[in-house]
Amino acid sequence: MRLAVDPGSVRIGVARSDPGGVLATPLTVVRRGKGDLDALASLATAEEAMEILVGLPRSLSGREGQAAVTARQFAADLAARVAPLPVRLVDERFTTSTAHESLRASGHDSRARRQTVDAAAAAVLLEAALEAERRTGHAPGQLVAVGPEHGTQAGTPR
Repeated sequence: MRLAVDPGSVRIGVARSDPGGVLATPLTVVRRGKGDLDALASLATAEEAMEILVGLPRSLSGREGQAAVTARQFAADLAARVAPLPVRLVDERFTTSTAHESLRASGHDSRARRQTVDAAAAAVLLEAALEAERRTGHAPGQLVAVGPEHGTQAGTPR
């Protein structure tokens, strides 16, 4: 089972796969800030995750801006917190807009339910990663290494 997280500035959408890695479903939303890494680590343990995928926001051209820098730091902190569980960064272009579109098509007012969109965006991210892995035979995204600045500590306190 895999977890996917879509870290935003206020909330972190979380989705999970089925044990076979075929289906992705929205799981929950974690409030961003103090304790968010602990909450994600607890979810990973409870769900018996084999890895965590973190959304990496890029522009349409593939360039990375400040949001990507923030996501990379978040992924590094999470990797340090959940080590030795692998954490991978996965391109998240279009996940939020696809989640809005899917919710709208199913009759949900996604503007009124931001948390629903955040968890649905994580599910879209996870679905895309699972499909890429099936298509290529390789793990999706980029493995996040736990750097020496994190050592064996839990990472940056939140």
